[in-house]
Amino acid sequence: MRLSRSSGILLHPTSLPGRFGSGDFGAEARAFVDFLVASGQSLWQVLPLGPTGYGDSPYQLLSAFAGNTLLIDPRHLIAEGLLTLEEIAAPSFSAECVEFEQVQQFKDRLLRRAFENFKRGAAKHLAANFEEFCDRNEFWLEDDALFHALKDARGGIQWTQWEQGLANREPLALEKARNELRDQIERHKFYQFLFFKQWQELSDYCHTRGVKIIGDIPIFVAHDSVDVWANREYFKLDHQGERTV
Repeated sequence: MRLSRSSGILLHPTSLPGRFGSGDFGAEARAFVDFLVASGQSLWQVLPLGPTGYGDSPYQLLSAFAGNTLLIDPRHLIAEGLLTLEEIAAPSFSAECVEFEQVQQFKDRLLRRAFENFKRGAAKHLAANFEEFCDRNEFWLEDDALFHALKDARGGIQWTQWEQGLANREPLALEKARNELRDQIERHKFYQFLFFKQWQELSDYCHTRGVKIIGDIPIFVAHDSVDVWANREYFKLDHQGERTV
């Protein structure tokens, strides 16, 4: 196979400029793609795009499959009919760096409002696509949404510190949690739907401009992740779920 010589730039999307405290998949990302084209570059290496855990590192992810909701563009949610201009009014964020905790709290409020509006009947054109997304991604999305709902309800503590029935994924404990956290689980599924919808649209824009995306993944999954919690048989863990090596 012969490959033509090419060059590009490594940039995680959170490093893009923007008024919402963190770079996202919005207009600034498309402007960066246009910059790559204008400067003769054809590759964009994005780094892992998953939800970050301890230290906000893209190599310490809560999920190997899910997307980081910080990257959802609020302005696009206006275009979808999920939010209003008044609802996305942002506080004064640093222009020099990402203040991850503050930005995450701000984005969480926006996304929660978008989901509430969706449940009240806003953006009805998205309903069928959301259902199709959930069906197509059920193999990872069900556990991922439950994991995040449980983690939120417990102040973000590591899953090994949850009640033993939940940490050990005992069927009755999981069934009870799914019933009690039904709305929260659906909300997290909706967040992932929005993430992947916007990511696909940005990917399509890259391809139309002749820019190829280089992905990246961590060398191994994080211990405090849905991947380990939901697949304990593949890891060296003790009865409490703690690592033995």
